[in-house]
Amino acid sequence: MSNRDQILIAGCGDVGSQLGLNLAAAGHQVFGLRRNINQLPPAIQGIAADLSQTDTLKGLPQQLDTVFYVVAAGSREESVYRQAYSGGLQNLLQALQQQGIHPRQLFFVSSTAVYHQQNDEWVDESSATEPDNFSGRIMLDAEQIALQSGIPATVVRFSGIYGPGRNYMLSQVNRGTGYPADPPRYSNRIHRDDCVGVLQHLWRRSQQQPLAPVYLASDDQPAPLHEVGDWLAAQLGVEITERSARRTIGSKRCSNALLKQSGYQFRYPDYQSGYAELIKAFLR
Repeated sequence: MSNRDQILIAGCGDVGSQLGLNLAAAGHQVFGLRRNINQLPPAIQGIAADLSQTDTLKGLPQQLDTVFYVVAAGSREESVYRQAYSGGLQNLLQALQQQGIHPRQLFFVSSTAVYHQQNDEWVDESSATEPDNFSGRIMLDAEQIALQSGIPATVVRFSGIYGPGRNYMLSQVNRGTGYPADPPRYSNRIHRDDCVGVLQHLWRRSQQQPLAPVYLASDDQPAPLHEVGDWLAAQLGVEITERSARRTIGSKRCSNALLKQSGYQFRYPDYQSGYAELIKAFLR
């Protein structure tokens, strides 16, 4: 194994670009595959391709050590989800195989949408996954495609990602809209920087030893949505005048025990530490 790995990040958006910058800064050659490569930082070598169009996936780098699949669906439509996750991953794996490229490791970024639990239960990597919505089912299909790809693969299930540029909840609370306290709905989240940190940590660990097939990546503090909203309101100095139940699907608590056992230390272990800088930037 050379000290300089060749790494492909497919779907090189917010999380993927930051991961790529970190890996490039550590001396590795990073390729970012996305439809529009104009926004990629110079340290990441762009590959202009569409994962839904197999003819654009020709001419991939021949010596790839690691592939990260970090796509985001462009909309909430079922066909778009299928194209982005199970379809796109299948197309990329087929292109790698046809071109005789054999990575040592594949990482597939999934979501806690694969869980169906909604009665405040704790869930971990061994919990049942019987999603009753198309997004969870498609994500579960894509996980299986990754795990059965013939490449050593690890699935990372992120909970709700927040961070720079993801101000939906801050904006809502700033308008005076919070969440109902009854029934309490547990929510789970992970800061964008910890998403990057988790992927980089697992990649480093994979260099020395085999990884588990699945890791659940969420911070230390599952919390009822109304508590998060009320805390944000206090920090912003606004009063909650309306409580809306929108976007409060399910209620579960995500355990990060396996990830922490692997040695990962969260930069933002709870929403209070993670939102502190975001609130400062929001109020500027």
